[in-house]
Amino acid sequence: MNLSKSLDPLWIYPEKNAHLLEKIIKEFSIHPVTAQILLSRGFKTVEEIHEFLYAKLPNLHEPDLFPDMDKAVSRIAKAMIEKEPILVYGDNDVDGMTAAALLTEFLRSVGAKVYFDIPNRAAIKKSLIGDALQFALKKQCGLLITVDCGITAAKEIEEVVQHGIDVIVTDHHEPTSKIPHCVATLNPKLINSTYPNRDLTGVGVAFKLIHAITNHLIENEEISPSKVDLKSYLDLVALGTIADMGALKGENRILVRYGLKQLRKMKRMGLAKLFQICEMQPGELTPVDIASKVAPRLNSLGRIAEPIKGVELLLVQGSKEAEELAKELDLHNLERQKIEREASDDIEEYVSKHPEVLKEKAIILSSEKWHPGIIAILSARIAKQYNRPTLILSIEKGIGKGSARTIPEFPLLPILKQNEKLLINFGGHDYAAGFTILEENILQFKKKFLEAADLILKEQDVITKLYLDAKIDFKELTFDFMESLNLLEPFGNENPPPLLYCDAVQTWPPKVVGKHHLKLFLEQKDRMLEGIAFGMSPRKEQLKGKNIPLRIAFTPHVNIFLNKASIQLQIKDFQIV
Repeated sequence: MNLSKSLDPLWIYPEKNAHLLEKIIKEFSIHPVTAQILLSRGFKTVEEIHEFLYAKLPNLHEPDLFPDMDKAVSRIAKAMIEKEPILVYGDNDVDGMTAAALLTEFLRSVGAKVYFDIPNRAAIKKSLIGDALQFALKKQCGLLITVDCGITAAKEIEEVVQHGIDVIVTDHHEPTSKIPHCVATLNPKLINSTYPNRDLTGVGVAFKLIHAITNHLIENEEISPSKVDLKSYLDLVALGTIADMGALKGENRILVRYGLKQLRKMKRMGLAKLFQICEMQPGELTPVDIASKVAPRLNSLGRIAEPIKGVELLLVQGSKEAEELAKELDLHNLERQKIEREASDDIEEYVSKHPEVLKEKAIILSSEKWHPGIIAILSARIAKQYNRPTLILSIEKGIGKGSARTIPEFPLLPILKQNEKLLINFGGHDYAAGFTILEENILQFKKKFLEAADLILKEQDVITKLYLDAKIDFKELTFDFMESLNLLEPFGNENPPPLLYCDAVQTWPPKVVGKHHLKLFLEQKDRMLEGIAFGMSPRKEQLKGKNIPLRIAFTPHVNIFLNKASIQLQIKDFQIV
């Protein structure tokens, strides 16, 4: 989407602390630039850095730190002893699918009778748990376990309980008001939670539950320790955590780091076939590959098709069936891209005709033409592009389904809570939320939301910012240095790839490659490096002529072409000095 480009980003230079920098270099024997990156990321002590760089699986928190974990485990153990059918009910995104697959596979492996279900959210509905109730009654399930959902469904859960079905809620979304009436609620964001990691995703919480059940079964000598290998489930944890933009620090970082190792082993037939379709090399799998290639294909099911097929793909064991499911996912993804492109063009056209939209500190757009399944992608993209809180609504039969994304200075949930009376329901996190609203309330809600943004946000808050990690010279950009950056991986949300800067001379005019990108030829003290500036072809005009002195902000990476490796700079922005 190329909505008229917002203002140039504000460069935020790294903080200096010579004493701590020296200490980090000495303690870890690392390159000064790598040490400065750690400093820029807010680490204050050598101990914090050690934990970040070298934490291992034994450093994970104990699952019984969740207040209700003992209640959840004993209720599941009872269901297992009494051979009572259990329904695992997950949200329709990758986090929900992976959590449902993980819990289903594990419980079946220890002898429980388990069904799974995922709601189809592409249709605008007021209630989701209602579907789960019908399914549970049909299969005579006495226990319903939600994964990655349920925390905002107090009313619906009460109805389930009235039918004599016990409910365990496992979720990581922010509680909005009354906690559901259930046997146990596992959520690191509960006000009274004693669990140290608020950033667990839905699949992370599900993993903690299976860890606790394993401990219980081993302690009671119901299984031998060799029967369960919890590591084998970490591929699902990594997939769901990355897809759900879980913060890659602390415990999540450990889970994803080991989960990537597990994913590279290709133990799951369905994922192996999906990786083939994505033309991905399992050995070189990165969080970026998962977020850009695998997650969109799985998510396309929840957006425009049957999300339950995502769980089937994760659990499937037959090669032929796995291949068919993977191909089906790919087709749905192509369809999703087409629908998304049409809506993007629509928004682009609207903004170019109504530039006053960008004078506000928040963006709110609605239409009956946009498919409800793709509004989350659109809101995320526009919020990022314009660095503003963004609400995109899809209207159908008098009901608006909304997706909200925002910036750190403007948490969403307090505003949604303030306007609760105008909404049918809402839920999510402070930085990504969803809601439904009657069409007649949209204008009033929009007015209130824009007023709140105007009150809370300052002009500088909505300027896009580029947080620079460290200054570097071309001579320091060696393969050894690139190797040392691997220490900081896996990169992802809240642990992005390093953003470095330096001054260099553009020796001759840039070339446009692949229609939208610029290739720059940069020189600093006799060393020449190529830079690639994705999506910056419109800025070619600024760089007419030779020997233009530039300050560049970039992420270095190793480019392999015809089996030859070279260091290339991915240019994020440049300024003419």
